Amino acid sequence: MDTEPLITPTSQESLGVLIGLVRVELVRGIEAEIAAKGLDLRFTQFLIIKRLIALGPMTATELARAVELDGGAMTRQLDQLEGRGLLRRLPHEQDRRALRIELTQAGADLWQQLTRCNDRVLEAAQRSLTETESNQLHDYLARVLRALRDKN
Repeated sequence: MDTEPLITPTSQESLGVLIGLVRVELVRGIEAEIAAKGLDLRFTQFLIIKRLIALGPMTATELARAVELDGGAMTRQLDQLEGRGLLRRLPHEQDRRALRIELTQAGADLWQQLTRCNDRVLEAAQRSLTETESNQLHDYLARVLRALRDKN
């Protein structure tokens, strides 16, 4: 199987294209790490688990926003993860119409395996950067994100 990318960035590539290419390679790297562990998990499911670990229990709407999925796609992912015993839907304490999504112990245990996959890919992505450059890159991208999200 040919693993060479179809598009390689040039020095004149737009910021948007370059960020998109970096995202594609990060996803590809994480999925390869997950597959190497023999785990049947897609990147979107990985993100859902990662967000629940980082942010704690939340509603499906909040979780969909956190991983940038529409409601229908989120429902399908939650059904699959719940069917595998990795998360559960519980009644929301304050809103009886809503459900709270939380990881089960099995989901938290799975994250322990996945966290090194994530770390290895991110370390590989930054191996040509000094610590200072890595910090600067993070700062630059965070500022770009804030600027894009700032509607005023």
